[in-house]
Amino acid sequence: MRNKENLCICGPPGTGKSHFCEALGQAAIEAGLPVAWFTIEDLGALVRRHRVDDSITRALARLIRTDLIIIDDIGLLPVNPDAADGFYRLVDAAYERRALAVSSNLHPSGCDEIHAETLATATVDRLLHHAHVVVTQR
Repeated sequence: MRNKENLCICGPPGTGKSHFCEALGQAAIEAGLPVAWFTIEDLGALVRRHRVDDSITRALARLIRTDLIIIDDIGLLPVNPDAADGFYRLVDAAYERRALAVSSNLHPSGCDEIHAETLATATVDRLLHHAHVVVTQR
């Protein structure tokens, strides 16, 4: 977290991805670091809520102040356009400034299932730069 490196945990459901992210977040809190936790659906709701008055940039700026941002359960449900937009914006805003931990049942190479190809490429590029990728198995 202090090195602002990302963690991408991917694999099938039931293999401990969310549990690991929860433990990482708890360890950060116990070390006195601020943590933000979202599911991808929560992120979509945040975008919708702030789209009305065009304050999403300010809302994300508040999140970027935390040392660790956890996005859980990407790919578990179909990702709506607001969630995809919020995910890209968050990854872009945090790029090399904050640590992100992402859990997904999709491998990072499968981000085109979340975004249009161009946006997926940009998201994966920023997410995987300085990242540790853990693939879980049953």
